[in-house]
Amino acid sequence: MTTLHDAFEKIREETEKAVVGQEEALELLLVGLFSGGHVLLEDVPGVGKTTLVKTLAACVGCRFKRIQCTPDLLPSDVTGTVVYNPSTGQFRFREGPLFSQIVLADEVNRAVPRTQSAFLEAMAEGQVTVDGEPRPLDRPFFLMATQNPVESQGTFPLPEAQLDRFLMKVSLGYPGLEEERRILRMTGVGNGRDEVRPVIGPEDVLALREEARRIRLSEDVETYLLEVVRRTRDRDGVVLGASPRAAAALGTAVRALAGIRGREYVIPDDVKYLAPRVLAHRLVLASDLRMERVTPESVVLDVLKEVPVPVEDDAEPSAIEK
Repeated sequence: MTTLHDAFEKIREETEKAVVGQEEALELLLVGLFSGGHVLLEDVPGVGKTTLVKTLAACVGCRFKRIQCTPDLLPSDVTGTVVYNPSTGQFRFREGPLFSQIVLADEVNRAVPRTQSAFLEAMAEGQVTVDGEPRPLDRPFFLMATQNPVESQGTFPLPEAQLDRFLMKVSLGYPGLEEERRILRMTGVGNGRDEVRPVIGPEDVLALREEARRIRLSEDVETYLLEVVRRTRDRDGVVLGASPRAAAALGTAVRALAGIRGREYVIPDDVKYLAPRVLAHRLVLASDLRMERVTPESVVLDVLKEVPVPVEDDAEPSAIEK
């Protein structure tokens, strides 16, 4: 049976055919996929967000749909609609792009709030309701949304309730010199995406999610995780701290990360690595802090510096032996 670590190595090797670098971003996307969560990709245009998502979908053998969000996109364009067939005299449901296994909502902040809310039920419940009838989505269901943080004209910021449904927010960043040189040399000679083949299937994804749930989270690391989350709620200038849902999301994510890195148990470094990515986008800061250019990420990093880290023996008694 394929383990989380084996699956990551296979997918990493296959994505290298079409994606240059971005190993860290790929690892985070797989944390989201194997956690059963959803990921928000926020970065400037042209850094490869869409290419990475399409390549990942091809690697895991899941059906993929891309939704280009625009202000005139309707909720029914996303969820599907009931249409009348005059030849049979019956109504039938025509599925929208959400009825896929991996869905990319490109430039999600360009959709109007009414359409953005159509994603909310799908992300939270794994279903959509059309004409009062709930319709379950295929499993595994994994939604990735992209947004451009630079442009504000013609955009509609995601509300806190919807941001809280994303397991984490990921930024790709610009490539290094040699990586950008490889991208330049690949231009015009094929992007390699046609060469990408599935290395696991949808059934494997579901099995790997179950494996992630079995990763051990010791009581000491669990207490450390909860203390980090709770400290975000009583800090000066933080209007809205991380919720219990955020704590549950972080607990699920660190298990998947530990498995991807080849361990059967979570260590404090897993919490420290994922906390800014899982918690920061859920925080709401007071206006005076924002004027001082304080960011939610810096607040989480300050919390991590303050909370005592459990020693290795407390975090995992048999870690040294392993």
